Formats: sequence, C-alpha cells, structure tokens
Amino acid sequence: MRNLTKTILTLITAGLVTTAVSTQEAQAAKIKGTIDFAGSTRFDEAALQNVTKVVEFRDVSGNPNKSNVAAVSGDFGTVSLGTQADMALTWQFLPAPGLATPGLWSVMGTDGFTFTFNLLSSTVVMRTATFLNVKGTGTITSTNPLFEDTAGKWAFTVQNAGGGSGIFFSFSANNSTAVPDGGSAVALLGISLVAIEFVRRKLRFRV
Repeated sequence: MRNLTKTILTLITAGLVTTAVSTQEAQAAKIKGTIDFAGSTRFDEAALQNVTKVVEFRDVSGNPNKSNVAAVSGDFGTVSLGTQADMALTWQFLPAPGLATPGLWSVMGTDGFTFTFNLLSSTVVMRTATFLNVKGTGTITSTNPLFEDTAGKWAFTVQNAGGGSGIFFSFSANNSTAVPDGGSAVALLGISLVAIEFVRRKLRFRV
C-alpha cells in the first residue's frame, strides 16, 4: 500500500512539473511589442473612397513589394529602423472581412531571425476622399525558436491630403502583439499543490 501511495504521488508530482514547465515555456515564448511600417501603395481604383484592395506596395525609395520599418519596440527591437520589409503582392480588404493574406509583411532582424505577419481578416474603420483606415487581425511568427506564434493586430492608414485621384498613396501601418497572461502558471501550480496535499492525506488515512 505504501508503494502504491508513493507511486501515485510521484505520478501527480511529475504531471505537475511537466504541466507547469510547459505552460511557463509557452508564455515566455510569446512575441511582445510593436512594429511600424511606412511606404506607398497603389490601389485597384484611383479615387481613395472607392478602393477595395492594394495591388502594389512600395517602400520610400519606390522599390516594389517593399516597405520600410519606421518604429519598433519590445521583441521587435532586433529590427533596425529603415530596414526593408517584404510585402504581399496584393491585399484585398473589402468586402469585409477581406481575404486572408499569408505573409502580408516579413522582415529580418540584425540577429538573422525573421518576423512574419499572416493576416486572417480585415475591416475598414473609416474611408473618405482623403483618408483610409483599415484594421485587421492575424498571427505573427518568428524563425527564432524561442518565440511561438502570437496573435497580432494590424492597423493600416492612408493619407491623401489633396483629395484628388492618384496612383500611389502614402501609407503607415502598425502591428501590435498580444501580451500573455503571466498568472496562469502560478494559478496552475497552486491548484496542483493543493490537489497533491489532498491525495496525500487521503492515502495516509488508508495506510
């Protein structure tokens, strides 16, 4: 009976350690921070209030299918300002929820690891002759094995001060990532310890 008791407690403890460590590792691997981009876009329509999709991105120097990193924070700090980012060939945001766009943007940091944003859906928040604002959600991934896929929010704005028809419009965009809940591992640990003590007392009375 004592051997059985020890076996049960050992299994519970092993399960606790494995679960707690796995949860902690998953939380530690979340990508945290923001990254901003700038450049210009060409749409499917000349008038900003009629556009439904981007047919070409360009960076500030006019290079196609590119943009430039304008600001970074958090884990994106490995990406230098001004770095060229690869952009998707096209992106359709209307009709809502828009088309899923794998690899909407991808950029490499100075450490050689690459961040990529896979857009899942997008919605137009505001659209006029001089302004366009689109928001979206998706997943940010990294080739760095220390990070796991992380939910991200996409905010895209276009300005056209003149209000007339044009070919290319300047844009700015921002990606922010979800901040993981650091309390779940602690809560899990506490609940498991209580369970172990309960089983220990039950088995002790039966010995």
